[in-house]
Formats: sequence, C-alpha cells, structure tokens
Amino acid sequence: MYFCIHKIMLETMENENYKPRLIDKHIDEMLEIFGALCVEGPKWCGKSWTSAHHSASVISLANPADNFQNRRMAEMSPDLVLDGAEPRLVDEWQEVPPIWDAVRYKVDESTRKGRYILTGSATPNHKGIMHSGAGRIARIRMRPMSLFESGISSGKVSLEAICNGTLPAVMTGNVQLSKLVDLIVRGGWPASLNLSIERAMQLPRQYLKAVVEDDVYRIDGVKRDTAKINLLLRSLARNESTTVSNKTIKNDIKAIDDEDIDLNTIASYLDVLNRLFLLDNLQPFSGNLRSSLRLKQMEKRRFVDPSLACALLKITPKMLFNDLNTLGFMFESLCVRDLIIYSQMFDGQVFHYQDYNGNEIDAVIEMPDGGWCAFEIKLGANQIDAAAANLLKIRDKIAEDPNGRPPKALCVISGLGSAAYTRPDGVMVVPISALRE
Repeated sequence: MYFCIHKIMLETMENENYKPRLIDKHIDEMLEIFGALCVEGPKWCGKSWTSAHHSASVISLANPADNFQNRRMAEMSPDLVLDGAEPRLVDEWQEVPPIWDAVRYKVDESTRKGRYILTGSATPNHKGIMHSGAGRIARIRMRPMSLFESGISSGKVSLEAICNGTLPAVMTGNVQLSKLVDLIVRGGWPASLNLSIERAMQLPRQYLKAVVEDDVYRIDGVKRDTAKINLLLRSLARNESTTVSNKTIKNDIKAIDDEDIDLNTIASYLDVLNRLFLLDNLQPFSGNLRSSLRLKQMEKRRFVDPSLACALLKITPKMLFNDLNTLGFMFESLCVRDLIIYSQMFDGQVFHYQDYNGNEIDAVIEMPDGGWCAFEIKLGANQIDAAAANLLKIRDKIAEDPNGRPPKALCVISGLGSAAYTRPDGVMVVPISALRE
C-alpha cells in the first residue's frame, strides 16, 4: 500500500464518573448471544460512553483528527478498522455504511460471540449495505436518560411488577411542581446532569440546530429546505403527545406560520427525522383483540425527549409553569419516555389506545406473553379519580365483548403524588418519581 497504515485506536473509556444505564444489562446479554451488536439512538444520549464501557477497544469514524483519517481508512478497507481487541467498538459506523457488511462477514468467520459493537445516530439508506445482518448483528435502541437513571426517581416501584399486577404500598415523598417543570425542560441528556437549568436548556437547542443545519444533509447527501424543516419541527412541537395527521400538520403550518408545505414533503422530512431517531412516536394499540370496538390507527406524535419540543417552542420553566395545558402534554411525553425505557428491559412495548367511541388511554404496555396493561398519565393528584374512572370504563367496555381481552392491570401515573398504592377499585397509583424498570 502507498502509505503506512496507522490504526488510530481509542482506549476503552474507563471512567470512574460513568453513570450506569439500564441498558447495560441488555447489552451484556446481547453480546453473549450475538457476534455483533448495534446500539442506535439520537446523538448525545450516551451511546458512545455506554458502548465503550462494554468494549475492549474503540475507534470513532466521526473523529476529525488528521483530516478524518479513521473514516478515510474505513472507506479504503473496512477490515482495517475492525482489527483490535474485542469487543471492538466502531463509533458512528453509518459514516461508512460498508462497515455493516464487513462486520457481518467477520462474524460469519467465527463462532465467537460479542466481537463487535456498532453505534449509530442515524439509519443510512440501503445504498452500500448488502445484507440485513439478521442473526449476526442484534439491534438495541437507546434513548436519553430516564428519571431513575439520572438519579431523580427513587426507584421504589417496579414497572414490571405493576404489569404483573403487584404494587406494594409505599410512601415516595413529595415532588414540587417547579422540579417537574425543570426536568421536562432540561431533558434526559447526560451532559446536562450537572448544569444549571439555564445552561442545560442550551443542549436541546444546539441539538436541533445541528440536526437541521447538518444531519439532515449528511444522512444521505440530499439538500433539503431547512426553513421548511424548521416549520415542520415547530408544528410537531405544538402537537406533542397528540394524534394528528400529516394533513393536520400541513394546515397547522399554514395557519400559524403562514407558509405552505405539501404532503409529500412532510412525509419525506418525517422519514428523515425518524432515521435520525429524533422522533419516538407511539403506535396505535390493536392487540388482535378480535373485538367489535373499532380502533383508530393513528400514531401519537412525540419527540424522543420532551426538552426538544420545549426548545422548539422556546419554552422556559416559567412559561411552562404558567401554561398548565401545555405542561400536561409535556409531562405525558416525559412519562412515556420513561415507560419506553423501563419496559424495554423486560421486552415490553409501549403503545397508545384510541377508539372511535371517544375512548383513549395515554399508554398501553404489551407484555411478551400478549397481556397488556393500561396507563393514564396525570400531573395533579386531583385528576386521579377521573383517570381511574376512565380506565375502569374502558376495561368494562372491552369485557362486555365476548372477543374482548381486558387489560391485566390499570394504573395512573401521577406527577405530584407522594405515595404508591392500590385503590379500592383495583386501580394502581404511582408517582413517576418512584418508578423504575
């Protein structure tokens, strides 16, 4: 070769300040089963640090050192960057998509497990990727930190236990409304843990700026209208934690911003935002109930972290504190983020429920055995009675149908409650500040 190959390897990030994540256990399990693992999720959620924590050697394809020498080396010969102590971490692998096939081929060469970890903050198009990697490369989705991971939640109550119908009564302590507001605006970004709220608010703002000005182009090299992307993002923020169609988003942009955008453009841009893991919509729950109840098949729109919606709407803690309607939607988004993270640890999936009779459930967790549990999310303790009544009404309606499959558990997640307990009607009540996986 015309140059001396210099393999730039980063040593494993042995950092005594590493804050354990719930996904750590899941990563260890997957490395014992598969030859390679892909940890994917939004930028700045902690993928690199967590993956490095499980690796023996690391190379970053996003490292700009020596004019992106790592990336250029990988483009010339992907095998070069895969040579190192295993598990070998290739950070931001999507910068050189052929890495995927090279890893798959390496895994096929040996029966050893846990050889490679790939991290990615974007899903590239299929150009340059010849094989799905099924059976060789497992995928794990990572998200920003939950309240338990960031040390806010006491973890006195297990979500898995709730889904199995168990909730011991326990005092959980009071949480001030101002604290919840700060947590929503701050978000679950690891880098903001020790920052003041004023400085922490800059993280989601800069994240969104990087997405619009750089990432939407880098994902596939297609130049897009950044002004229209910003309009779409603001509309999504205004409709956080709601079910709205693309047509409604189009009309919202026209009504609020006096700009027009066609439906094809909206669909195309939404696809890009999904591939960047910026969005984390809730799919509608069906559960194959074989019930006569007709269920709506609309996604509930939400960002991967509520702080992004707040940043797009330029919401400060004081503004959110004085707008309880918006606060309710943002609090729901915070709780759903945590439900998704916690349920992932026991292979649960989070959906939402909405039928044509006007019945809605904020979140539904479907268990691996097909059973499901219903959750209403309410900020104030004064809303618990109405939330419980709604859950009971929907449960009874489903039970009336001979083909219906009622939920295994009913639960209200509250923001300002000070105890976890089961009501006389069987509905569980749990403060979000006490929940864990």
